[in-house]
Amino acid sequence: MMTREPQQSSADSEIRDAKFFAAIGYLSFLCFVPLSLKKGNSFAEFHGKQGLVLFILELAAAILSVVPVLGPLVSTLAFVVFGILSLMGIVKVLMGEKWEMPVIHEIAGRISI
Repeated sequence: MMTREPQQSSADSEIRDAKFFAAIGYLSFLCFVPLSLKKGNSFAEFHGKQGLVLFILELAAAILSVVPVLGPLVSTLAFVVFGILSLMGIVKVLMGEKWEMPVIHEIAGRISI
């Protein structure tokens, strides 16, 4: 008796094809990789846009670090938070999930590529 393998949906193949690119999208300026190389792949673009927002916020935190006294404290805290969010984003990518980061997702949703 032959058994039939379940059909792979197009969403599953889209995720599988884009996992690597979506994961590196959370690593600083590499957010541009999934946005340019996997244009049209909704999974890669979803994570790439969130990575782009995190990158812009990281740049803002770096600029804030020059403010005397409070700047280094705020930027250090921001980098820790953004690092944790990036790590969580990478884990969700590897699990094949679209995780909407609080606040970040709302901003990323306004970006049109």
